[in-house]
Amino acid sequence: MAIVRVTKIFGFEMAHALWGYDGLCKNIHGHSYILKVTVSGKPITEPTDIKEGMVIDFGDLKRITKKHIVDVFDHCVVLNNKAPVEKFAGVEEMFDRKMYTDFQPTAENLVVYFADILKKELPPEVKLESLVLFETANSYAEWLAADQE
Repeated sequence: MAIVRVTKIFGFEMAHALWGYDGLCKNIHGHSYILKVTVSGKPITEPTDIKEGMVIDFGDLKRITKKHIVDVFDHCVVLNNKAPVEKFAGVEEMFDRKMYTDFQPTAENLVVYFADILKKELPPEVKLESLVLFETANSYAEWLAADQE
């Protein structure tokens, strides 16, 4: 049976700032992110399996990605924990959805972080092939499994 790739696309809103950066992105600002998740595998061939012909049910891919990425990062402020994050800690009115990372929250670092999450959560017979994270309509970062090997 041939290997087949399937892709699901997600959108979420997220704010971030780049601590210590020398440009405008040092300021808290937001983006409408688009995340394309591509996985591969052999379609199920067992005729009695209700998912015959599928690599993964799109609903399962959606559930996994929403639970571990979209629902976590949507309308969240993401900051590098090297920043004085304690100033935000007690401010719940506008900062109840915040995350502090050990890395600069660039599109490049986020796409690698998302890949690490999804690789752990996907079924073993399904391989994460690529992630494309659009930060703007014409700027994106891409993670490819082929580049990791």
